[in-house]
Amino acid sequence: MSNRLEKAGLQVATELADFIDAQALPGSGVTAEAFWQGFSDLAHEFAPKNAALLARREDLQRQIDQWHIAHRDAPHDPDAYHAFLKDIGYLVPEGGPFHIETTKIDPEIATVAGPQLVVPITNARFALNAANARWGSLYDALYGTDAMGSKPAKGGYDRGRGARVVTRARVFLDEAFPIEGASHGDVRRYHVDKCTLLIDDKPLISPEKFAGYTGRAKAPDSVLLVNNGLHVELVFDRAHPIGARDQAGLADVRVESAVSVIMDCEDSVACVDAEDKVIAYTNWLGLMKGDLSETFEKGGAQMTRALAPDRVFTGPDGGEVTVRGRALMLVRNVGHLMTNPAVLLSDGSEVYEGLMDAMVTMLIAKHDLAQEGGNSVAGSVYVVKPKMHGPDEVAFTDEIFTRVEAALGMERHTVKIGIMDEERRTSVNLKECIRAAKHRVAFINTGFLDRTGDEIHTSMEAGPFSRKDFIKRKGWITAYENQNVDIGLECGLRGHAQIGKGMWAKPDAMAEMLEQKIEHPRAGANCAWVPSPTAATLHALHYHKVNVAAVQETLEKGGKRAYVTALLDIPLAAYRRWTRDQVIREVENNAQGILGYVVRWVDQGVGCSKVPDINGVELMEDRATCRISAQHIANWLHHGVVNEADVGDVFRRMAVVVDEQNAGDPLYRPMAPGYNGIAYAAALDLVLKGRAQPSGYTEPVLHARRLEWKAA
Repeated sequence: MSNRLEKAGLQVATELADFIDAQALPGSGVTAEAFWQGFSDLAHEFAPKNAALLARREDLQRQIDQWHIAHRDAPHDPDAYHAFLKDIGYLVPEGGPFHIETTKIDPEIATVAGPQLVVPITNARFALNAANARWGSLYDALYGTDAMGSKPAKGGYDRGRGARVVTRARVFLDEAFPIEGASHGDVRRYHVDKCTLLIDDKPLISPEKFAGYTGRAKAPDSVLLVNNGLHVELVFDRAHPIGARDQAGLADVRVESAVSVIMDCEDSVACVDAEDKVIAYTNWLGLMKGDLSETFEKGGAQMTRALAPDRVFTGPDGGEVTVRGRALMLVRNVGHLMTNPAVLLSDGSEVYEGLMDAMVTMLIAKHDLAQEGGNSVAGSVYVVKPKMHGPDEVAFTDEIFTRVEAALGMERHTVKIGIMDEERRTSVNLKECIRAAKHRVAFINTGFLDRTGDEIHTSMEAGPFSRKDFIKRKGWITAYENQNVDIGLECGLRGHAQIGKGMWAKPDAMAEMLEQKIEHPRAGANCAWVPSPTAATLHALHYHKVNVAAVQETLEKGGKRAYVTALLDIPLAAYRRWTRDQVIREVENNAQGILGYVVRWVDQGVGCSKVPDINGVELMEDRATCRISAQHIANWLHHGVVNEADVGDVFRRMAVVVDEQNAGDPLYRPMAPGYNGIAYAAALDLVLKGRAQPSGYTEPVLHARRLEWKAA
């Protein structure tokens, strides 16, 4: 660890102290004295509360373990289990009706439904790509993926495929922006006459969907359309290779795509010390100031990427129309569990990382609040807070930000909170969790990956779980997804906050995503996570097909709600008649995912990776998916479905497979044949010590092993 500086009773790593004093504080309106004293007060006063909440988690888990052990030989009694969870305070009484009272909310959160990106904040290029993914080329998204059924062949431009792309895009335009008595596929001219868009002299069936244009009215350079709150830009250029062959000169269809983006300091990064945290905070500062840029080489040429400006059009009435050029940015802080050696308290203990994130990311956000036309036009800061367990922990988060606002001179409730509904104690108490932060809630989101990991850990002693694919088919997960929307609407989130759904984990399977992910807006979710800007462009098509606001209104009137009893239906294996091959195959798939992810996390500090599964399908892996796989093997190991020798044998064989998959990476360090590296040890720790990890989280093992690697 680097040298430290004393700051108001804190011992702060020099690189973090220098970053805050020299970069984050200037221009923020906060003095160094006020910041460091406020940080010290927060870190010292809130540490005992934080520790007590973590102890409460462990106490509840101990009681649940004991209950399952005592009832393991009897048929599961849902009523008795439900009553037990109430008795121990795991299930809290639900209060009366209420609506959230959040104010100053940006339209991207309150009223515009669309895709949401999550991106590691430590990678400046990825962060810029995500922020600029507000707009994406539909032509590129269709041509470059399997969205139309197959991937493009290698080599030059395929005119036949290009023609199919243009046809598919015209079909979309006909669906979203139909013309009176004509098809977009047949027209030759788009022009504006007397505030009206005419297409071969025919108007749109819904003329109000015309939002603006650039260039001359009689021959626009582009036409801006809007449907269900999302914009689409038709770009005309007869000198362009595509536009030159198009009868209307249409060179591209640009789709408003990632309406919002979560800049992630948590599950998709590997930040274990001051050095790592400064990288994360530096990029967040650049995003909040608006001056972040990244220079890189692509195709043999140097390119510099910066934040996209807003887009300006001429409105139908001749006035100026400004459309946002980049996604609204939220920041995901870490949860309440981990500490970080970047800052030590007066007793020598490490600071709780969530407290540090709250203080530093909000200091940085003040740069955005001080400028016109920045990230938030409403004057708010949006913090996604993950891995909270129940209402008391949400109330603690609310208390943290109240203290941070006071220390930094921010108006009360400037900080808005996104509640990740990804731990079971939050799911079963969701209404009271929302109530605990009703002045701040701007977002709730189902995190079915962490939710599954927590389901396994919470019920570890109940018996062996089903295979992972079968866990997904159990009734609890449908009830979980439905209740999240139902309670969100019941608490007044419609028109005021996001109700979100989780990640599409197959970044290369866009045809499958187009088929399946439409279920998210149909379920009443006004945002859902996607793994790339291209996926955002394609997922945006779903929000043109589905009017989410209308779906939410219908659901509200229905008045029904999924019930907690269904959420507590533990997805244990019913028959357990697996063959030896089925068991080993399941462990192999889990082990491959764990090893493929952990080896890059520990050895290279990469927090989010594309890792092939046992069938060669590349899946997005982060700490949430790693948690599922590790807890699943730990569960089977605990209940004798496999033994430790089986696990060791599988891990050694899968290490060889992962080594082969990474053979082209010059930075990769093979795990075989020694099986004695730090990364390999970390992967085994996650399984062999998985049952003892707090809530089954991967962070304690990964952080310890990464710090060991960095020290070595």
